[in-house]
Amino acid sequence: MSEPRTTPVITSRVATSQPSFVGYPRPPAGAPNVVLVVLDDVGFAQLGCFGATIATPHLDRLAAQGLRYNRFHVTSVCSSTRASLHTGRNHHAVGMGVTEEAALGFPGYTGRIPPSAAMLARVLRDAGYNTMSVGKWHLTPQTEYSAAGPFHRWPLGMGFERFYGFLGAETSQWAPELVRDNTHVEAPRTPEEGYHLTEDLVDEAIRMVQDQQQAEARKPFFLHLATGAAHAPHQVPEEWVLPYEGQFDDGWEAWRERVFERQVAAGVVPEGTVLTARPSWVPEWSGLPADQRRLFARYMEVFAGFMTHTDHHLGRLFAHLDEQGIADDTLVMVLSDNGASAEGGVTGTMNEAAGWLGHGEPVEEAVARTDEIGGHDAYNHYPFGWAWAGNTPLRLWKRHAWLGGVRTPLVVRWGARVPDPGGVREQFCHAVDVFSTVLDAAGVPAPASVDGVTQQPVDGASLLPSLDDAAATEHRPLQYFEMMGSRAIYLDGWKAVTDYVSDQFGEREVIPGSFDFDTDRWSLFRLADDFSESRDVADEHPDVVARLVELWWAEAGRNQVLPLFEFPASMAHMHPGEFAQPEHATYRPGGGPVPTTQMPSLVGGFELSAEVVVEAGDEGIIAAIGDRHGGWACYLLDGRPVATFAMLDTTVRLADDTPLEPGRHEVVLRYTPGRDATISLHVDGTERDRAPYAGLMFLPNLSTAGTGLLIGRDRGLAVCGDYRPPFTFTGDLRRVDVRSGRPGARPDDATVLRSALASD
Repeated sequence: MSEPRTTPVITSRVATSQPSFVGYPRPPAGAPNVVLVVLDDVGFAQLGCFGATIATPHLDRLAAQGLRYNRFHVTSVCSSTRASLHTGRNHHAVGMGVTEEAALGFPGYTGRIPPSAAMLARVLRDAGYNTMSVGKWHLTPQTEYSAAGPFHRWPLGMGFERFYGFLGAETSQWAPELVRDNTHVEAPRTPEEGYHLTEDLVDEAIRMVQDQQQAEARKPFFLHLATGAAHAPHQVPEEWVLPYEGQFDDGWEAWRERVFERQVAAGVVPEGTVLTARPSWVPEWSGLPADQRRLFARYMEVFAGFMTHTDHHLGRLFAHLDEQGIADDTLVMVLSDNGASAEGGVTGTMNEAAGWLGHGEPVEEAVARTDEIGGHDAYNHYPFGWAWAGNTPLRLWKRHAWLGGVRTPLVVRWGARVPDPGGVREQFCHAVDVFSTVLDAAGVPAPASVDGVTQQPVDGASLLPSLDDAAATEHRPLQYFEMMGSRAIYLDGWKAVTDYVSDQFGEREVIPGSFDFDTDRWSLFRLADDFSESRDVADEHPDVVARLVELWWAEAGRNQVLPLFEFPASMAHMHPGEFAQPEHATYRPGGGPVPTTQMPSLVGGFELSAEVVVEAGDEGIIAAIGDRHGGWACYLLDGRPVATFAMLDTTVRLADDTPLEPGRHEVVLRYTPGRDATISLHVDGTERDRAPYAGLMFLPNLSTAGTGLLIGRDRGLAVCGDYRPPFTFTGDLRRVDVRSGRPGARPDDATVLRSALASD
C-alpha cells in the first residue's frame, strides 16, 4: 500500500501552482517485524528444547513463549534450503539443485536464482519494510565473489538494504572472510584479541535493529541472521567447552538414548516412536580404544560448547528486542538448514577441508592433538557417530533424503498471536513455506510481477493456520526431495525414499545401499504412525510404492530436477563465470583480497615474481593466501626470502639462508607439477631452495570461504609460526606478477566434485 499522489498543477508562479508528492509503500497496519534465524548443520536433537542435553536456555525460552514444529523439513544442504526459504519455491525450480560450489549448466543446477523468483527481502522491501541480512549467505556463485562482482546476486542485489557477513559455505570463526554491503572488509579484532564470528554477527544484528528503530520505529524490519554455527569448523573459546568435560564419555549410543527419553517427555517426539538401532557403519562406542573415546568425546564437548556459545549470543539479540519493547510485535523463526553433518568421517578430522579430499590425518595423529580441538590450531569436525546421535531418533544425516537429513528444528514466536505458548505443532511443513508464512503475517501478497518479470508459481503455503490452531488441517500433502541422487517423496502421510549412497566422505565404503540409480530400492514408511522411519512397509504396499515413484518423476520433471546429479559426469558441465581465470595478473599492495576464482589458476603450475627494493633487515609479506589450515605465503623474514605451503595434509617450507642486499631484487616462487612435482625459490635468477611437493595444489577451503590473495600483508591466522599478521612488508614492494603454468587447469573431476559437494 502507498500514500496517494496528488496531480500537479504547474504555472509560472508558485502561488498558483500545486505540487505533487511521491508516495512511499507501507505494509498494512500491524505488520510485524520479522527475525529469521538460520542455524547451520544443527540436527533435530541438538537444541535443548528438542531434547538435547546441550544447554540452549535462550532458544528454550523462545520455544516456551512460542511453538516447536516437529515435522519441519528442508532440502538437506544449505544453499538449496536457503534458496527455498528466501523464494518460496522448490530449490531445483530456482536453479539451486546443489550448492554454489557445484553449479552446473542445467536449469535446475545453475546456482543462479532467476528474476522470476524474487526473494522475500525484495518483496518486503517493496512493501515498505527495511531489510537486513547478517551472516552466512551462500547464494552467490563462487565466480562472483570478487570486487568486480557482478553484484546483482549479492544480498543487496537480491532485496536486502544492508549486509554484513560472509558469502561462502563456511569460514573460520576466528578469522572469517567478511563483506559489508558490497565491499570486502577486515574483522574488527584479531584472533589473538579474542575475536569470534558469532559474537560479531550478533553485535552487527543488534546495531542494525537499533539504528533502524531509532531512525523510524514506525517502519517494520526484516532481519535475516544466519550464523556460521554449527557448521564446521567447530571453534569456540575454551571456557565454553569446560562445562561439558566428561559429559559425553559414555558415547553416542548412551547420549542418544538420554536424548530420546527427553524428547518423548517434552512431547517433541510422539509416544510410541521407535528409536532406530545403531547402524553397522557407526562404530560401537564400547569397542573403541580408550584414547579414541577421549578424542571423540572431546570433539563433541567442543561442539556442545559451540552450540551453547551460539545460544548465548542469540540471547543477546532476543534481549535487545525485549529492551526495545518490540518483542511481542516481532515474528521470530529459528530453524536449521539441514540435519547434523557427518562430514568428519568415521573418526572425525582436525582439518575438515583435508577430509573432503580424502587426506584426513590418521586417527593416531588426531589423538596426539586432542587438546587443540576447537582452538586456533584446528579446523575440526566430529565423527559420524555424533551426527547420527544429533539427529535422534532419525536415520542418516545431511545430504540424504532420509529424515536425518531433511527434518530439523523449527521454533516460532509471535507474542500473543500464539494461543498455547510452549506447544508443539505436528503438521508436515517445509522450508518453502517460510516465504508464504512471512508474507501472510505481514499482509503482503506475493507479487505477480517484479521489475516487469512475471513471477513463477510459489510452491509454499502459510503456516499461520497451524500457528493459530494445533488441530489445523495439514497444508502440505505433497513434497518431493532430491539431493545428489538421494531421492524421496511425501504424500498424505506416506514417504518413499531410495537407498542411493553418493560417493562422498568414504560413505560407500561403509554404508550399504545402491550406488547406481538403476539399482535403487524405494523403501516406504507411514510417517503418520512412524515418526522415525523405523519400519519399511514397501513389501506390504507395492501399489503405494509404485504410485509414489511415478509421482516423484512427475515432480522431478515439473521442478527441473533432471538430469539427476551423477558422479563424476555432472562435473563436466560446470557453469562458467563471467570471465575465465586469467593466464597472468599483476598485483600491488593496498588492495583487498582477490578470490581464487578470479586469479590465475595455480593447479597446473605457476610462477610468482615479485619486484622489491629493500634496505637491510626489511621483512614482511610479499603475497599470502589462506592460513595454517590451508594456504601459502611468500615473505621476507629478517631480510631472507621464505615461502611456506600449508596444503591441508602437509607443510613445506623453503628459505634462503642469505639476507637480501640493499637494493632492487626479483624474488620468484615456482610450482612445477607432475610426477616429481617441486616448489622452488629464486632470487635474481638464482635458485636458492627447492623441495619435492607431493601434495595437491588445490585448497577447497579457500574458495569455499571466499578467501583471497593478499599482497604486502596478511590477516587473520598466519600460514605458519614464522610471523604474526598483518606482517606488512616494510620495504618497497613494487609489483607481484602471478602467471599460470596451465590457464584454466583444475584438479581431476573426482577431486573437484568431492570438495564442491562437501562445502555446504
